[in-house]
Amino acid sequence: MNELLPKPLKSARKAKGDGHLRRAEILRAAERIFVAEGYEGATIRKIADEVGVSSTCLYMHFRDKDEILLEICTAAMEELLALNSDIYARPIDPVERLRMMLTAYVDFALGNPNAYRLVFCASPLAGSHQKNQVTQRLGAQCSDRFSGVIREIAAQGRLKTGDPKSVHQALWSACHGLVSLMLTKPSLDWAEPQEVTHVLIESLLFGVIAD
Repeated sequence: MNELLPKPLKSARKAKGDGHLRRAEILRAAERIFVAEGYEGATIRKIADEVGVSSTCLYMHFRDKDEILLEICTAAMEELLALNSDIYARPIDPVERLRMMLTAYVDFALGNPNAYRLVFCASPLAGSHQKNQVTQRLGAQCSDRFSGVIREIAAQGRLKTGDPKSVHQALWSACHGLVSLMLTKPSLDWAEPQEVTHVLIESLLFGVIAD
């Protein structure tokens, strides 16, 4: 199971390097600090110290911490949207597409724990207003793909219970709950994440699909 990346020891000031590599390093450090310290506690100075650069150097890559948070969350949501869009477009049975979307969601979350927590677990009342707007917009597009598959299943008369809206909300809530527990309770004696995910998703589908 992927856990939050451990906080590395602070390093001495680093010499100038390739811009794209330094930018990526800043984003990785900022993910950890935003999760650990919250939006207010994640200052430019703390992020710069974590990377081992001066605040002046960091400002050469990002205007402020809002821009850093926005890039982290936008990249995460665009990746999730791309996964959903690819699965949605496949000419296969909608139940199988639903299964694949749920699995991809959990795999994405466990593979990107810090970004996931910033997008899906942080309070929308705290942090960057622009970040909240962007994640809501991209999140709505992801939701549309997911809802579309469930509506296809409903149109085929294959829902055992509920309607597309309630099934959507129940399935997403269950997967989010599993991910949140795995990320916040890593010391529990978890079975293999793939096995837990498989059992959860198959149980959910058995409960709502009439096949």
